[in-house]
Amino acid sequence: MVEIERKFLVSNVQACLDKAIASFSIFQGYLSVDPSRTVRLRIQDNIAFLTVKGASSSDGTTRVEWEKQLSLNDANTLLPLCLPGGIQKTRHHVPFNEYLFEVDVFEKELSGLILAEIELESANQKIELPDWIGMEVTGDIHYYNSHLAAHGIPN
Repeated sequence: MVEIERKFLVSNVQACLDKAIASFSIFQGYLSVDPSRTVRLRIQDNIAFLTVKGASSSDGTTRVEWEKQLSLNDANTLLPLCLPGGIQKTRHHVPFNEYLFEVDVFEKELSGLILAEIELESANQKIELPDWIGMEVTGDIHYYNSHLAAHGIPN
């Protein structure tokens, strides 16, 4: 129930996406964007999930995450309760060495933003980064999906 991840901007989109092995369409709506307890509704290729995330550690790498699959009917019942500002994105699975990066290409109001995340076994795990990775934004609240949904792309 603990998520450990790092997040990066993507500096070379084509080099990254050329290596994708799978892609998924995602909609995310938020029932709560309180940083202490974010509650997210996600519909990914007709599969729905309700996710609760706790506050992030001081370095932004670690937080409690609980997720439960929902029926599409339940998700559609909850959708009207979501706060204004949802997220549309396409997630690409991009392998690199023994790692799997999840690369999100945002759409609509967030078009142009591309983020790569990698889940880790521990917060101090050393990883090699591909050459298409740009600036690290782990722990920068401006790049949390819940913040993006409410405030848009950071300046």
